[in-house]
Amino acid sequence: MDTALVWFRNNLRVQDNASLMAAIATGKRVVGVYYFDPRHYEEGDFGFKKTEKYRAKFLIETLENLKANLDKLNITLLVYNHKPEEHITTVVESYKVTSLYSQKEWTAEEVKVTNAVERAIPQVKHEEVYDQFLFHPDDIPFNTITEVPKIFTQFRKKCEKESNVRPIFKELTALPQENNLNTITPIPTLEDLGLDTFVKDHRTAFPWEGGEDAAWARLNDYFWTTQKLAYYKKTRNGLIGEGYSSKLSAWLANGSISARQIYWEVKRFEKEVKKNQDTYWLIFELIWRDYFKYVSLKHGNNIFKIGGILNKEYDWKHNNKAQREWINGSTKYDFVNANMIELKETGWMSNRGRQNVASFWAKEQEQDWRVGAAYFESILIDYDVHSNWGNWMYNAGVGNDPRDRKFNIKRQQDMYDGSGKYVRLWTQEELF
Repeated sequence: MDTALVWFRNNLRVQDNASLMAAIATGKRVVGVYYFDPRHYEEGDFGFKKTEKYRAKFLIETLENLKANLDKLNITLLVYNHKPEEHITTVVESYKVTSLYSQKEWTAEEVKVTNAVERAIPQVKHEEVYDQFLFHPDDIPFNTITEVPKIFTQFRKKCEKESNVRPIFKELTALPQENNLNTITPIPTLEDLGLDTFVKDHRTAFPWEGGEDAAWARLNDYFWTTQKLAYYKKTRNGLIGEGYSSKLSAWLANGSISARQIYWEVKRFEKEVKKNQDTYWLIFELIWRDYFKYVSLKHGNNIFKIGGILNKEYDWKHNNKAQREWINGSTKYDFVNANMIELKETGWMSNRGRQNVASFWAKEQEQDWRVGAAYFESILIDYDVHSNWGNWMYNAGVGNDPRDRKFNIKRQQDMYDGSGKYVRLWTQEELF
């Protein structure tokens, strides 16, 4: 029996998955594969492992859930701890793979792997589809990607006015039992990936597990059970606890839930419960996320270069002592310290915190902003290549902010943690 192989990358969900839908439409046997690429767990150019324990654990949980959900559809998920291009020939030969489906990636490292996979199996037709956007690239109101505006507001207004968000795919139903290979491949542990095990810190604002089911449980709680979506804009700059923001970014980052799914749930909420500035603001943030994807699509590798997309020259410094103090939370600012300790201990930090610690690192310390971006890449549970490097460029003054602003950290602390509760939580924790 010929096989359509779905190569899962950052689209780790069953529902509303274009690659999976395309594979099923062939009428062939459908099999999934995921590779824990060893390169993702090695040290990068700035001395940090590309993926550290927090996101790796979240990813392992996500794969466990994906495997279970695919199994319900009688689709086998094969999981390997190998470089894709070195192993995929084995899968192709073992299961008579005649077509390959994956989500299209465009950043340099991912493209390099895609090209290597295609060279390894030239006889297999590979179909890539854009599936991580809110506004699909074919639907945006610009003739070419080079026309994507330099300013977010221009992009947002034009897309809101002239583009539509595509509907989600119809819900998948189980394939015949004989589609299932009944083959079990173990999902690696943190130790297998060369990472430390850990116990979640009880103070974390992100206590959830990875996976499509957990993503929907969180969405349903935030939207429908507590209806906190109706206050999102008012609370989104919070610092403590689960409720101040949707926290959906981690599941969005690895594709456990799609931007389209969230958008249409917001629209349903607006229809059935309440429509206000708060509900719109979540869509506003989804558009920001889209914008950073289009920025990286337009500018390619420049998002990783020290001059950024503006090719600006600053006298960036490289101070190991400053780096240690920043990472360990021993700078002159309590507010920076509390945020950096939270990140180090949990893999999570609020949006407000991220803006401040990035501004401190790049604008006040004048340290190479790419070091900060690489550290975030390593540690953050919700790391997304486009949003992370886009935001860091923005804060460093080499990206999409014409104002090149710098945060007044003392004022920010007074505004968002005037009582000092957040700083105390992370810098004066009682010993249990």
